[in-house]
Amino acid sequence: MTLSFVRRSALAVVLLAAVVALSLAVGARPLGPSQVWDGLTRPGTDAYTVVHGMRLPRTLLGLVAGAALGLAGALMQSLTRNPLADPGLLGVNVGASAAVVTAISFLGVTSFAGYVWFAFAGAGIVAVLLYGIGGGRGATPARLALAGAALNAALYSYVSAVQLLDTASLDRMRFWTVGSLAAAQTSTVQMAAPFVLAGAVLATALARPLNALALGDDTARALGARPALVLACEAIVIGLAIPVAISVQKV
Repeated sequence: MTLSFVRRSALAVVLLAAVVALSLAVGARPLGPSQVWDGLTRPGTDAYTVVHGMRLPRTLLGLVAGAALGLAGALMQSLTRNPLADPGLLGVNVGASAAVVTAISFLGVTSFAGYVWFAFAGAGIVAVLLYGIGGGRGATPARLALAGAALNAALYSYVSAVQLLDTASLDRMRFWTVGSLAAAQTSTVQMAAPFVLAGAVLATALARPLNALALGDDTARALGARPALVLACEAIVIGLAIPVAISVQKV
């Protein structure tokens, strides 16, 4: 661990703490530092109602969603060996979105508890299709990217078609598509955090195999890594992170 890495990590922690403090203090009713502290520690006060009732759940949910998207993005860049890759490149997020839009339009689902399981199902189905179309055990980053682009286009067309045909649910789906943290609740944070934590733990365990895989499949095998297993575990982490990030921002 180099000194520059420690410094960057410390700076990131300080900046994150500052952003969290601003999120708790700034709003329709600005709060000073002492009021924020009261809002965190003194039940029964007006500041406590503002902080615990609205701003703290919204802040925590934003952190959870951001961590999920960042985790998925980092793994996607490693998977495709492309520093510009994002979670939408392989179509996993659109698969989750398509499943949730289906649940909203045809089944009347309106809660996070309902969204997240449909999102997991959609992401899982897309992951299986991606693996098959990309060549199975012979899948390469280039093949996966091309297969993901095709699935992304097809599923996005499906989502658009559902929105056009189901006028009764169009407004609700439009709000869901845009996303918002305005209605965040502590219970939603408690449901979402374990999935992101599980993905983070698995991603940490994949750090060494991913470093080996970055050198090429043959070199990775020589170093003891199993590329197919690593890719499968990456897909699992992305499948955990993306549905949660998509679901929590649409509650």
